[in-house]
Amino acid sequence: MRVGELSKRSGVPVPTIKYYLREGLLPAGVLTSPNQAHYDDEHLRRLRLVRALVDVGGLSIASVREVLEVIDTREESLHRKLGAVQEAISQPSPVELDPMAVKDVQAFFERQGETECADVTASNVTHMLAAALSVARSIGHDHFQDLLDPYLEGLKFIARADLEYIATRGSRDDVIEAMVVGTLIGDTVIKAVRRLAHAQVSRDVIGERPPSDEV
Repeated sequence: MRVGELSKRSGVPVPTIKYYLREGLLPAGVLTSPNQAHYDDEHLRRLRLVRALVDVGGLSIASVREVLEVIDTREESLHRKLGAVQEAISQPSPVELDPMAVKDVQAFFERQGETECADVTASNVTHMLAAALSVARSIGHDHFQDLLDPYLEGLKFIARADLEYIATRGSRDDVIEAMVVGTLIGDTVIKAVRRLAHAQVSRDVIGERPPSDEV
């Protein structure tokens, strides 16, 4: 297909496609003349993935390039690749880390037998968690870390559903793409469904309390 058809099938404007080509996020097409190139379904697949990373994940071009490099590395197991992809799509927070929050995160990983993940300087995911706890401490929620273990237990059910969904995608490339898109879209879906869960559970847990402490 020519670039116009690629644009039509992907929903990505031609100028954006050309920008992705210049940035190396999309492989060059096959030249049919000095000013014309043809693209195939692999270009369409990659373009849709890049669009998901940018539009759904909100990643910078540099971060998208990093994710694509991880995806294109074929010598790793899918288990290791999933971890590498999750690191690549997790953005370090600019929040100044609270030393107590860092200790809480390290203790959490150690309790879970994941000591290799406890270093906030080596893992974007760990840094993200420490940053969240740092913000919690800064606004007076000094015990938010008490939720980490129950959160993990609940999220294991979600993780199993995620991975069973990914495992049915077919080819290795399909599985890898599902890792990325499923994680990005799943994060947004979980936020929305969590709000629904709060609405359904709140009456049983906190009841119909008055707006003040007065009875």
